[in-house]
Amino acid sequence: MRVVVADDQAIIRDGLVTVLGLLPDMEVVGSAADGAEAVALAVSERPDVVLMDLRMPVLDGVGATERIAREAPGSAVLVLTTFADDDSILTALRAGARGYLTKDAGRAELAAAVRAVARGQATFAPEVGARIIGSLTSAAPAKPDPAGALVERFPALTRREAEVLGLVADGLSNGEIASALFVGGATVKTHINAIFAKLGVSSRAQAIALVRR
Repeated sequence: MRVVVADDQAIIRDGLVTVLGLLPDMEVVGSAADGAEAVALAVSERPDVVLMDLRMPVLDGVGATERIAREAPGSAVLVLTTFADDDSILTALRAGARGYLTKDAGRAELAAAVRAVARGQATFAPEVGARIIGSLTSAAPAKPDPAGALVERFPALTRREAEVLGLVADGLSNGEIASALFVGGATVKTHINAIFAKLGVSSRAQAIALVRR
């Protein structure tokens, strides 16, 4: 498989070129000292994998990844960086990176990751995968959906009718409901009549009592 190496530190770049070049199933077809060079090489050489540092001059790794995803979509980007914070990881993945390793990865781990992304698989360093899972599981809980809950309890109601019923249960008058929902008073009255018919009640008090059961 054909690989391009992008890293602004010459000693690291040359080391990666050497390590990958020794593998029998890989050929390093170019190396870049900045993101713009990486994009140019991806477009001209069409490598299977671009090994991408994140912090580089001219164009950083995220910007380069975005451009490669557009201009050389057949080339998979594997990030190799010293940064493993949530923002760096998620930004790189949103830009189109298929894998993410840190620079303390060993030769075997690096080779396996290059092969994986070349096959179309996603691959992450263990600590990176843990941070991704942590970021997802610590996301803010979903906002309450009282109208949705009322629709579940009373399936005959439309969502708008459920919204009106919830406001009735909160003690709002027809005029207040109309203002809250940006509709006319006649529309609110129509909804309330439909709610009463569907719930089998004849007054606001009965409807409120049913909701509060």
